[in-house]
Amino acid sequence: MAETTRWGILATGKIAHKLAEDLALTPGNELAAVGSRRLEAAQAFAQQHAAPAAYGSYEELVADPDVDVIYVATPHALHLESARLAFEAGKHVLCEKPLTLNIAQAEEMVELARRHDRFLMEAMWTACNPVIRRLGDDLRAGRFGTPRQAHAELGFRVDAGPHHRLLNPDLGGGALLDMGIYPLTFAHLMLGPAEELTATATLSDAGVDLDVAITGRYAGGALATMTASLTSGASRTAAVATDEGRLDVPAEFHHPTYAVWTPTGGEPERIEADEPIIGVGYGNEVAEVGRCVQAGLRESPLVPLDRTLLLMRQMDDLRRQIGVRYATD
Repeated sequence: MAETTRWGILATGKIAHKLAEDLALTPGNELAAVGSRRLEAAQAFAQQHAAPAAYGSYEELVADPDVDVIYVATPHALHLESARLAFEAGKHVLCEKPLTLNIAQAEEMVELARRHDRFLMEAMWTACNPVIRRLGDDLRAGRFGTPRQAHAELGFRVDAGPHHRLLNPDLGGGALLDMGIYPLTFAHLMLGPAEELTATATLSDAGVDLDVAITGRYAGGALATMTASLTSGASRTAAVATDEGRLDVPAEFHHPTYAVWTPTGGEPERIEADEPIIGVGYGNEVAEVGRCVQAGLRESPLVPLDRTLLLMRQMDDLRRQIGVRYATD
């Protein structure tokens, strides 16, 4: 393989455009091709982001010999199908979060990656963010004292019809899978694996969760509260309170550019990243995939598959608690 990791983007929605913009800023990685179910959409995307090739089907994209990694940017319900195409064509995969709709599908995707001996990573850019990584490292090293409580909230108002991907149960709609995964991941990265999670939610007429609130208990008795919303303008902030002070992560907490540590009775201290944030942060996730692929790894130490599966099991249980079911369950 060449020293440059060559990318193919599968699907051309909003998130795909954002990743393509940061990919262009990431050394050692380049956009080689894009695929859509409509050739016109692929060609427009390719022109906008200077991709050498555009395809009117996903099958043609994954067959391109000049592509090393496929970025799966389809709606949640199509992730497994899209990743299977890529693995069977011998490609590595970065799959948008959540990895799939449920743990059974997630385990199947991981098994496919291992059977085909290909790299797989969930596109959890929060875990690749240099500020988040520094906060987690410093918390584990005891720099800020012992964590006692954490809070994270993410949400925005979705004014759309029932067929929008966020509101359609057939596409894996709901606040938990699309946004709640970020507070859950933040709490895990700061506090470790949850020992217990409890949820309550408000559901739409179609049966998807519009608003969800989660409480969690973690090692050492630390507690967390986490919320996600499709109906309101949440603060998009997060915080960790310790026995020595407070860490505040400003909006957007899931890809922050800094944090603030305020010791009890002391002055606030700005916490910066130890390495550059590439673009708005998707570039750091792209760089991690490229690094792993070039090194011959099959999963990332920053976004290990076991953690991805653990969080998916948690979300399955939380959906059971709030009464949200998908056809694939």
